[in-house]
Amino acid sequence: MTTTPLTVAILGPGGVGGLIGGLLARDGHPVVCLAGEATAAVLGRDGLHVRSGQFGEFTARVEAATELREPVDAVFVTVKQTALTAALDRLAPQMLGAGIVVPLLNGLDHMAVLRERYPAARVVAGTIRVEATRTAPGRIEHTSPFAAVELAATGELTDPVLEFAEQLRHTGLSVTLCADETAMLWSKLSFLAPFALLTTRHAGGIGTVRTEYRPELLTVLDEIAAVTRAVGAPADAQALLTAFDRIPATMKSSMQRDVEAGRPTELDAIGGAVLRAAETHGVAVPALARLVDELSESAKGNG
Repeated sequence: MTTTPLTVAILGPGGVGGLIGGLLARDGHPVVCLAGEATAAVLGRDGLHVRSGQFGEFTARVEAATELREPVDAVFVTVKQTALTAALDRLAPQMLGAGIVVPLLNGLDHMAVLRERYPAARVVAGTIRVEATRTAPGRIEHTSPFAAVELAATGELTDPVLEFAEQLRHTGLSVTLCADETAMLWSKLSFLAPFALLTTRHAGGIGTVRTEYRPELLTVLDEIAAVTRAVGAPADAQALLTAFDRIPATMKSSMQRDVEAGRPTELDAIGGAVLRAAETHGVAVPALARLVDELSESAKGNG
């Protein structure tokens, strides 16, 4: 196991990216944050300031730029799916070589996009469970008592990912590995899609959904479990329901917060990905399709 510091780029130093970048920089790894001019100027001057009940309060010095100008060992892609295409202009393929690229985005489609754009790189599927918010450029509030990353370690990527995971664990992050990329990504999506679609459609916390709209919740969970099984990943509607019943009643989805703030949503990345998989595998999902259609129409009306 090497202890050589890694040079890591953070494409999108918001809540998630800023937290990871701050932890890596504090642990001695050179970090370069890629962002717009105004944000890059603040980060280059002031660094990343993190407030966390788990990791404490600290400021970490980082480099910052509007585009990657020197090769790096790894990149975390932590922009929203809606901003991915434009953000990738900051990340030229020749600067990555065979480096590790870890996207922590919602949905599925980004994996194919990144593998096509960076054919020589090692694009590793990843997910994260965390509540972290950028309150201002370079200022990160980590409010959850956890920050858990999961990485897919498969085939020839197994050894590099094992080593990379150890480096991440040393920063304090919880890191687990999964030998099945499809199962890992759908484990997240099978929870996220019902959560995001239902809380956004009914403009309420999950407590409202599971009480006032419980029959709809049950139907949607049955449908998402059927799609998940059809793509070859394990799924159980009852287990999903148990997880939903344990969530704090006031919890909202990021999609719902985006709607409330008038921002573009990840409706296509989340709901659209499920509908495309359902069509491919011949699974009927009328409740999910209706939710996506209603949210799409609502977005057009608000636009």
